[in-house]
Amino acid sequence: MAKTIVPIGPYHPLQEEPEFFSLTVEGEKVVDIDVRIGYNHRGIEKLSEMKTFDQSTFVIERICGICSTSHPFAYTRAVEDIISVEVPERAKYIRTIIAEGERIHSHLLWLGLAGHFLGYNTVYMWVWKLREEILDVMEILSGNRNNYAMFKPGGVRRDIKQEDIPDVIKKLDSIIPSLTMIKKAVIDDPVIHARTKGIGVLSKEDAINYAALGPTSRASGVARDVRKDAPYGVYDKIEWNMIVTKNGDVFDKVIVRILEVLEAIKIMKECLLTLPKGEIDLNIKDIPPGEGIGHVEAPRGETFHYVRSDGTNRPVRHKVRAPTFMNLPTFKATVVGETISDATIILAAIDPCYCCTERMAVRNIKGTKLYNGEDLIRLSQEKTEKIKRKMGL
Repeated sequence: MAKTIVPIGPYHPLQEEPEFFSLTVEGEKVVDIDVRIGYNHRGIEKLSEMKTFDQSTFVIERICGICSTSHPFAYTRAVEDIISVEVPERAKYIRTIIAEGERIHSHLLWLGLAGHFLGYNTVYMWVWKLREEILDVMEILSGNRNNYAMFKPGGVRRDIKQEDIPDVIKKLDSIIPSLTMIKKAVIDDPVIHARTKGIGVLSKEDAINYAALGPTSRASGVARDVRKDAPYGVYDKIEWNMIVTKNGDVFDKVIVRILEVLEAIKIMKECLLTLPKGEIDLNIKDIPPGEGIGHVEAPRGETFHYVRSDGTNRPVRHKVRAPTFMNLPTFKATVVGETISDATIILAAIDPCYCCTERMAVRNIKGTKLYNGEDLIRLSQEKTEKIKRKMGL
């Protein structure tokens, strides 16, 4: 049978961000896949190196709106690792509360989109309405529905008001019945079973070999979670369960995320009810020379930041590795052998975040010019002018 190339992306209705997947198919069966990244490069790491340590927090927060706590959490931990300091206990609780709030809204966003990808728009509408409640919670706690601006090296920028806690807990409790109903619907619905069970299976062996992270690996029976393996915040002081399943298919990835939302609600409530009094910030003034690393369990898996200081007021090197960068290659194990109709939900099952994964590959072919930043700006301006002349503008 003849082989055909089916491109998905870099711009596609089911992809919120640009990424290119080239599927090689025989009839309806996928026999190979090539993944290309680098369509969304914004130079965040370089921008961070042009800002002060405090200003960089706001830049890093904008790597991704959905991961707008994970990145500053990992970054501030890296800066604090340089200084070898522990933030105040109250700040640890607040950081944990905000991080789990992000996990809830991120998982609910993905669950709604998963319903949309399957053509099950009722789930999409239910879940996104439910997600509004947690966004309201985040607005009460931080003043923002996204990009919370809560983190800073040495602590947090804003305290949680005692009078807000009852309203927040009430809203969290209101989510649980609807979420339980959605969980039962997913578990019982034969259409969802047909589209997700046994589809896109990532075996435990492949999950380990590809170094998969987060729900992608835990759905395959790999019990790894930074919150348990290298506790930070107050995850070692709160009772919570790591959600691990064994089948590794799309269905298990759905179940892991739904159950993690319920665990996140439990963590948030316990943190709010046991929030200690005290300072929320160390008021760090200077960063000494040195290197630091920070890693946290983002909704998609381990987010890792490396920061180097030369003793000035800004980082001289800042490196980011997001979980999607590690989870993308698992497509080789999960999509090959499946049908084209299932490829999109399998690709979506790792909950990819391409703006977090931004990379630009530079290949210097012998005899060609390697352009610098000024060259790229000039070429862009020249092309814009050419298009304007062609359009008669």
